[in-house]
Amino acid sequence: MSREVLLLVDALSREKNVDKEVVFGALESALASATKKRFDDEADVRVSIDRNTGEYESFRCWEVMDDETFETPDLHIKLAEARKHDASIELGGFIEEPLESIDFGRIGAQAAKQVIFQRIRDAEREQILADFMDRKEHLVSGTVKRVERGNAIIEFGKIEALLPRDQMVPKENLRVGDRVKAHLLRVDRTARGPQVILSRTSNELLSKLFELEVPEIEEKILEIVSAARDPGSRAKIAVRSHDQRIDPIGTCVGMRGSRVQGVTNELAGERVDIILWAEDPATFVINALAPAEVSSIVVDEDKHSMDVVVEEENLAQAIGRGGQNVRLATELTGWTLNIMTIEQSSEKHAEEFSKIRTLFIEKLDVDEEVANILVEEGFNNLEEVAYVPLEEMLSIDGFDEDTVEELRSRARNVLLTAAIVNEEKVEHGIEDLTKLEGMDEETARVLAAKGIVTQEQLADLAVDELVELTAMTADRANTLIMTARAPWFK
Repeated sequence: MSREVLLLVDALSREKNVDKEVVFGALESALASATKKRFDDEADVRVSIDRNTGEYESFRCWEVMDDETFETPDLHIKLAEARKHDASIELGGFIEEPLESIDFGRIGAQAAKQVIFQRIRDAEREQILADFMDRKEHLVSGTVKRVERGNAIIEFGKIEALLPRDQMVPKENLRVGDRVKAHLLRVDRTARGPQVILSRTSNELLSKLFELEVPEIEEKILEIVSAARDPGSRAKIAVRSHDQRIDPIGTCVGMRGSRVQGVTNELAGERVDIILWAEDPATFVINALAPAEVSSIVVDEDKHSMDVVVEEENLAQAIGRGGQNVRLATELTGWTLNIMTIEQSSEKHAEEFSKIRTLFIEKLDVDEEVANILVEEGFNNLEEVAYVPLEEMLSIDGFDEDTVEELRSRARNVLLTAAIVNEEKVEHGIEDLTKLEGMDEETARVLAAKGIVTQEQLADLAVDELVELTAMTADRANTLIMTARAPWFK
């Protein structure tokens, strides 16, 4: 029987032109698989074939685990138990028990061949995939080979790729034999079928298609800075030129619109707006909202948002059907855009003015006239009144040095009082939270400073919220929250 094993390995190695070690490995897998069928439970079986004699041995294996990670006795063994068999064994090692080897004739050469051929097919597919990835081709052009449950299988070269239904352009009806271009979304090495996953809805596909149509992009004379799509309907790309002699918009449009039309045809009629990128964010936003005309823009750096003011007759055009225009402009620029009319802008400004004025009247104990002056001069909060440079406040008409010093003193006193109150809340919160098992003082202080001062408030948090508040691990956050929720289950 051992001679038969060696003869089979030699024959298959020659027939498939593969290394004998690959054949030995596949044969060991086939024998191990057949041996496992003796057991009703899950078992880890290892078969070892002597490369010189063809003799083989079978073993049942258990991985050595500690008490916390021990899962199933069919596959694992605890360290204390393992050391009764081998005193030198460590965690992660294996305890093996000899088994009676299965008769080679029971699985037969055919079963061994099937395992070996599958191994070879897997190796060939992996090599083809590796060669494809080495070429770094992110734009794929192929043919629809078949359609399965709404998903399309795309064939290009020797590779079959999957184009999922949710990555197709809406209302696009692909048929077998159609030629399509798609963007490489990811490679799924765990999949049994096609491992290359494609997309026709990604922004990257739009950029790659323009790169095909516009040589100046590939030559780095022009650059696509960003892109945004409503697949199958409308898209925007922002372009810039690295050569002042080149018009980026005209170059991308092409003679009589030929270049942009080529992209539109490939994307099932998707209309593309080509936007001139600008370093100034406000100018970039105005360009991105075209063709709507913008009257004014108020930039909020802290919130990374802009209030975009337009005439009443331009409002619908700026927003777009179903909010499409402003949504694409937001994605293209990276800024949150609030579209409003001049009247709405005035109402919002008046509301904010009133809110800040009331704050100054109440907290600084000043009359309406002084509060109005502060707001009109651009002061938005007490911190600015307290700590803005002295000479800046002295430059305000009607404010002498005594008035300025008094306002600064009042503002600082209010801020100090608020800080003391907050510190008392924090200290009280620490005292309550530190009673919780697993809670340390530093974490309790962080939570209390952010308004979480009771066990009940902690229990109401989600794991991701606690992680965001404290930067702790998800596992620890989950443990603390479950500990805080313990009274719920009593």
